Amino acid sequence: MAERPPARRIFSYDEVLSTFPAVRDLTRAALRQIEALTNRLQSLDEMEGRRSELEETIERIVAAWTSEVTALGCEVKGRWLVDWDSGDGYYCWRYPEAAVCHFHGYDEGFEGRVPLN
Repeated sequence: MAERPPARRIFSYDEVLSTFPAVRDLTRAALRQIEALTNRLQSLDEMEGRRSELEETIERIVAAWTSEVTALGCEVKGRWLVDWDSGDGYYCWRYPEAAVCHFHGYDEGFEGRVPLN
């Protein structure tokens, strides 16, 4: 028997506001890990010589971030781009925005987002 996909979580705006600090903090932590990784490099030559290793490590950090954000019920739409399903479309946030203050329909995507105010 085929496994049923998990039910998607529908968020009220208040629920978005209550989960946003966790999403923001997870995003900042992942970015700090990547910055620490690259700040340890002594030169561009070292960066180039370790490119494959760095890319793999960065991808692991991003994958962990994706997993943690998804566990909150959010949808990751790109690197540091998170949507909360409202049932009518998505509340949308992208780092480094200070708050969740955009919305877009299911078909518009990031380019079609509009300010909530």
